[in-house]
Amino acid sequence: MLISDIIEPERVLCNVEAGSKKAVLELLAELIAAADPGLTQAEVFSSLLAREKLGSTGLGKGIALPHGRLKQGNNTLGAFMRLENPVDYDSMDKEPVDLLFALVVPEESTQEHLDILAKLAEVFSDGEKLEKIRSGASNKAIYDILAS
Repeated sequence: MLISDIIEPERVLCNVEAGSKKAVLELLAELIAAADPGLTQAEVFSSLLAREKLGSTGLGKGIALPHGRLKQGNNTLGAFMRLENPVDYDSMDKEPVDLLFALVVPEESTQEHLDILAKLAEVFSDGEKLEKIRSGASNKAIYDILAS
């Protein structure tokens, strides 16, 4: 699966103002829920929050991959945000987060879930790509980097 299979340009936002981890997760949940009429923002937020309670999805170096499973979801969906100001995210390296890629998958999509997380981790470990994402001038420019 390609990242472009799970994210659309309208679910990529840059220079987002959010004051906390909770606020960021709420915004990401809103973006994802807007892509599927069968989902609500509350359901997506609850899924992301449930996973965070198991342990932070902050990878370090300012990156987080919040993710969750949805009983009522039929589609794998993603959303990306680059924050204007990093937020505390309880990351492994204790550094604040400014890049977040949220992912929700249907409850039964175990292998797909793991495969996508591995692909995302690979993308966000590429220093050159990270630099381009952090300096991308527009939502579309960042989408193009993520989708390439």
